[in-house]
Amino acid sequence: MVKVRKSIIVDAPVEAVWRLLRDFNGHADWHPAVAESRIEDGRLSDQIGCVRRFTLSDGGGELREQLLALSDVEPGFTYCILDAPMPLMGYVATMRLKPVTDGGRTLIEWESSFTTPPGAERELADLVGDGIYEAGFAAIKARLDRGGQGAGASVSGPTAVARTSAAQPDLQPRAETAPQPSTPAVPIEAGAMVLERYGGPDEMVWQTLSVPPPGPGQVRLRHTAIGLNYIDVYCRTGYFDLLTPPGPLGMEAAGVVTDVGEGVHGILPGDRVAYACPPVGAYTESRTMDAELLAVLPDEIDDATAAAAMLKGMTAEFLLHRVHPVKAGDTVLVHAVAGGVGSLLCQWASHIGATVIGTVSSEEKARLARANGCAHPIVTTHEDFVPRVAAITEGRGADVVYDAVGRDTFMRSYEALAVCGHLVSFGQASGPIEPIDIGAFAGKSATVSRPNYGHYVGSAEAVRAISRRLFEALRQGTLRVEIGQRFPLREAAEAHRRLEARAMMGSSILVP
Repeated sequence: MVKVRKSIIVDAPVEAVWRLLRDFNGHADWHPAVAESRIEDGRLSDQIGCVRRFTLSDGGGELREQLLALSDVEPGFTYCILDAPMPLMGYVATMRLKPVTDGGRTLIEWESSFTTPPGAERELADLVGDGIYEAGFAAIKARLDRGGQGAGASVSGPTAVARTSAAQPDLQPRAETAPQPSTPAVPIEAGAMVLERYGGPDEMVWQTLSVPPPGPGQVRLRHTAIGLNYIDVYCRTGYFDLLTPPGPLGMEAAGVVTDVGEGVHGILPGDRVAYACPPVGAYTESRTMDAELLAVLPDEIDDATAAAAMLKGMTAEFLLHRVHPVKAGDTVLVHAVAGGVGSLLCQWASHIGATVIGTVSSEEKARLARANGCAHPIVTTHEDFVPRVAAITEGRGADVVYDAVGRDTFMRSYEALAVCGHLVSFGQASGPIEPIDIGAFAGKSATVSRPNYGHYVGSAEAVRAISRRLFEALRQGTLRVEIGQRFPLREAAEAHRRLEARAMMGSSILVP
């Protein structure tokens, strides 16, 4: 029987550390060895008996682990391995937290026992002790340091109060003994661009809103950068019924967590986070929202990049990897290839090994498309893309067309398809697509998709999986986010006018 035990003392109170570690499915957010993780059968991540299935970031395979015990009284949990690519037989592990009386610190203990094939004891003990436990401790410590060393945790004593006050100078902390964040249970005021009624850009006006304190499962955050997307136009005009005026638009932003509500795990005050999801409401200096909708940002990704990349990048991820898995050798046609989503689709598909053909409206945008890996940019003001695609592919057509333009290009995109090709319509910048006769698509045995963003990123598990792949692509340089325009938040109306005029290149952000 092999036994491994490691420990570390971190400079954060037990309550703050437990908020980070309690989520049995949250290790994908802090452990460098974990790529993607999900809880099987729709069970809760703190439900005894739940099973997490996760893949390793080095491509080393997939594991399944089961939660055997969890205690909030003496913080800790016990779990076992059900399936693993390495021979850790009978593996049972426990992680427990203990307060250190000196300075409000925490002792984290991680220990396990297991058997191995003869002769593999030392190798596998080192793998567990160093590759899993020590690497995990380093990541936990870095995450707590980045989050203000547990700032905002509600512990008694002058040290805890001083730490909270330093991390949140604009808030009045209160010292308590309950194991939850110490935040003022009062609203704060924040400026916002509020849509007063459906209509044009001028229906947005600057107002001061009251931002409530976080409730259970929620956080309050201060925005540092806000994404600008065409879906904001759809919401502004009422075409998408995602907002009933009055209220702020916006589905994407990055910021800093200021207050954490009861029952939130894996997110700390001071964490840099980003999101791209309903409910709308990002066009504001601060907001309160469900914690499960947020992704914690890696240190390597700045706030502006995150705000410009989250919605567009997660869209590109599910379009390329889930709606139609693109593979090396495919021919891909991307409309508006110099735009926000288009440029990411182009870069990612090119990296995979596909040949990318893209439509643009100017020579300037064609140059940008080439820089992003577009092998064949087509300037549609000069030539018709359908015969050009036919010429490039020697009459075969494109394997998949990604079309966010809509009415002006939809049927022409079908003409550019190969037999058994896939037309993915994910936007309608030129207007709604008119009713079509599905029988017409039998001529090429074509597949037509109309993916809904919310269906692909509508759960915490999906947000975690898709954002992790996006962040990794950004870190590796597979994707580069070009922020072509920055507007003060108060100038959101002008930003909308330019967006609708298609006078943008790359991504755009609003700055509070």
